[in-house]
Amino acid sequence: MSEYLPKEIRDQLAAAQTTRKRKRATRSVHIGDEAFAILDMSDDGFSVEAATTPGLRGLIDIYEGPRHLYQALIIASEQDGDAMRYEFKRNTAASTRPALDFEVEADRPIGLLSKV
Repeated sequence: MSEYLPKEIRDQLAAAQTTRKRKRATRSVHIGDEAFAILDMSDDGFSVEAATTPGLRGLIDIYEGPRHLYQALIIASEQDGDAMRYEFKRNTAASTRPALDFEVEADRPIGLLSKV
């Protein structure tokens, strides 16, 4: 049906869809002090608006609002209209606690009582 519409109308519809996706986006890519809205995200990659986002490459951080979700290594995949698609080479979930460098015993004490 869209082939019957004039090109100008199709371009305006595509721009409106991109704007709607950008406004609804809760996740963002952070590189240094800059942040760019993620339009679409899947297990193997994500897409951002090509016009406002510079070429991304390497190590990035993905946030949902103020919460750090992932640290990922990415490569550019393809441009699909106004969106640029990136694929994950590595995608690691962010942790709020430091990694343990030792084995935690199952029967360890939960807390210690102080002498009063």
